[in-house]
Amino acid sequence: MKKNQPEQKICSSTPLPVNDRGYYGHFGGAYIPEILRKNIDMLSEAYRRYADDPDFNNEFNQLLKDYVGRPSPLYRSKHLSELYGAEIYLKREDLNHTGAHKINNAIGSALLAKRMGKTRIIAETGAGQHGVATATVCALLGLKCVVYMGATDVERQKPNVERMEMLGATVIPVTSGNATLKDATNEAIRDWCCNPSDTFYIIGSTVGPHPYPSMVARFQSVISSEIREQLLEKTGKPDPDYVVACVGGGSNAAGAFYHFIDRPNVKLVEAEAAGLGVDSGMSAATIRLGREGIIHGARTLVMQTEDGQITEPYSISAGLDYPGIGPLHAYLAESGRAAIVAVTDDEALSAAYRLTALDGIVPALESAHALAALDKIEITPGATVVVNLSGRGDKDMSTYLKHINRLKK
Repeated sequence: MKKNQPEQKICSSTPLPVNDRGYYGHFGGAYIPEILRKNIDMLSEAYRRYADDPDFNNEFNQLLKDYVGRPSPLYRSKHLSELYGAEIYLKREDLNHTGAHKINNAIGSALLAKRMGKTRIIAETGAGQHGVATATVCALLGLKCVVYMGATDVERQKPNVERMEMLGATVIPVTSGNATLKDATNEAIRDWCCNPSDTFYIIGSTVGPHPYPSMVARFQSVISSEIREQLLEKTGKPDPDYVVACVGGGSNAAGAFYHFIDRPNVKLVEAEAAGLGVDSGMSAATIRLGREGIIHGARTLVMQTEDGQITEPYSISAGLDYPGIGPLHAYLAESGRAAIVAVTDDEALSAAYRLTALDGIVPALESAHALAALDKIEITPGATVVVNLSGRGDKDMSTYLKHINRLKK
């Protein structure tokens, strides 16, 4: 953390290297149309008001416990530990209600929306897990729910579309652009501009204008808080040597890293989607390929042409094909606090098949990228490594079955 970078004091103990304008170094901020300025200011004020409010946090924590099923287990994989000569633990976010980490932020954001008097929720989704989590919480709290989803993702994540519709959400396929996550986010922002008074936008990752990146990270920070408590119980020390997570926009990584960011003894490893290869032209390795720019209201690293036109990302994983990255992760990469590895489709598939065969756990394709990162870093013998298993692979079965005979090892 830069010494001259003031820390934002939204929660009493945030380790985020962010100032009160939402900048992580020179990444972040709020680049928004005037029509949304009032909404963003009201959101910032509500977040500051309720972030440390006992009643808000009691309700949030109670729902995480009784509704989501937290704490999620921290599971030591005997087989992976033997394979890598280290202590490999999996943070089992795949066992949360709805099957991923996304429910943590959905609950926190929806509770905030209720306190702000909002009655209509919109969301974007790629892999569908954020859409399912948002639709689930809206059903619980009696809120109207509209989810924007790229038409490409509607086809490859059909089970999640059906779940959202069963939960009462309206799913709107987006056909513009590459018809994936970026385009769904574009449409959600357009909706918000047209309906600023009654609508709350639950963003699914640590992207977008301030205060979203910090707020989503705060709601996801339960992950790293639990890791510290669980490791202390299992090993006698709260800090692992490595924390590994995949990044698209970056919410699961932000949650897994949160309480370790200001602890330099913990190595942070981010796995981004290389697709068919970083230099193949079919990639979503935003940190490796991106240049500084503005996307969806924040200054960050963006995949773009020489004249600033956003390029279409590609990944086999519907949750990782985003052409930007959360400003926190842009900062962590630029400052050297996090190590960045690029994982191809085939490497992620192989890691998923391996975990399934060794431990009987089918990971989401997003999580498989984090697992594959273990082959790309030098792990000190005997080190303690926590991999954030951000979601389960039910939604990806059709993709796995399509490739299983070619790549299963």
